[in-house]
Amino acid sequence: MEPVPCLLLLLLPLLRASTDTPEPCELDDDDIRCVCNFSDPQPDWSSALQCMPAVQVEMWGGGHSLEQFLRQADLYTDQRRYADVVKALRVRRLTVGAVQVPAPLLLGVLRVLGYSRLKELALEDIEVTGTAPPPPPLEATGPALSTLSLRNVSWPKGGAWLSELQQWLKPGLQVLNIAQAHTLAFSCEQVRTFSALTTLDLSENPGLGERGLVAALCPHKFPALQDLALRNAGMKTLQGVCAALAEAGVQPHHLDLSHNSLRADTQRCIWPSALNSLNLSFTGLQQVPKGLPAKLNVLDLSCNKLNRAPQPGELPKVVNLSLDGNPFLVPGASKLQEDLTNSGVFPACPPSPLAMGMSGTLALLQGARGFI
Repeated sequence: MEPVPCLLLLLLPLLRASTDTPEPCELDDDDIRCVCNFSDPQPDWSSALQCMPAVQVEMWGGGHSLEQFLRQADLYTDQRRYADVVKALRVRRLTVGAVQVPAPLLLGVLRVLGYSRLKELALEDIEVTGTAPPPPPLEATGPALSTLSLRNVSWPKGGAWLSELQQWLKPGLQVLNIAQAHTLAFSCEQVRTFSALTTLDLSENPGLGERGLVAALCPHKFPALQDLALRNAGMKTLQGVCAALAEAGVQPHHLDLSHNSLRADTQRCIWPSALNSLNLSFTGLQQVPKGLPAKLNVLDLSCNKLNRAPQPGELPKVVNLSLDGNPFLVPGASKLQEDLTNSGVFPACPPSPLAMGMSGTLALLQGARGFI
């Protein structure tokens, strides 16, 4: 039974319980969600035993370094000793955060989790230290994740971290979220093709920009990509975004560029042919950009600085159009958005005061169909 809490806490070994401190872990009454907060200076890691029945597990390490546990658990060469324990776990979603983790320990955990039924893994506020072990044999890769989310995770190998991490995951990842990354300039020649990835979210990376997007979207590595989110990612021009997408050879169906300060000129933009949904809300646009795709299913221009209703010919053929929160619908909306944005707060989109309880989107759709 000794390795159980280790597996639930980056495979930390079971330590002797302390009766002087409250239990850091709590399991709900339905045995679904278990949350641990090891913020105590000398945390009782054995409390993680409570999380054995849970389906969703959150482990917050309180900023502790796990270097001391690397010598106590040989997870790289002796992972089979953990196989039966891992197979018995119910966990499907695991979140680990606020720790410093030696690379061999982290990658060893991933390898052992290959025996689990884990589908979603989230790493937040983690510093990965040290040198990674050699890549595993192809038949001994890690968990078969559907979703991997990384927020503020630092890696010791710069742009090579994605390709290195990829070696420890089974193929088939469908959703990849990377926020507040220290670098997105990937070593593309080392990155394997994400053949099943349909959703890529690079939001909350304000230093990315169009040039960084070219480096992050490794050419022809995302053939199945359908949803691309770039909220608050330092995008400045739609033309630059178009060029990056074309260079990478991606054909997203849905593109989210909200919360970027965008210029309206897109006359030379060659949009992906598969694109049918475009989110340009909260981008500071003062007019409808020229050169938008000729036809869209969804176009979101809400919460911008449009001072007049779009004129005939300015909009593409669109099924669902959103213009809520623009100054021509909500007096004073532009000033409010600017003040809140300058203060570092993302404003909520104010509703349009239209009669009969009708939303601004629906009303404008009805009025716009005459000239779309």
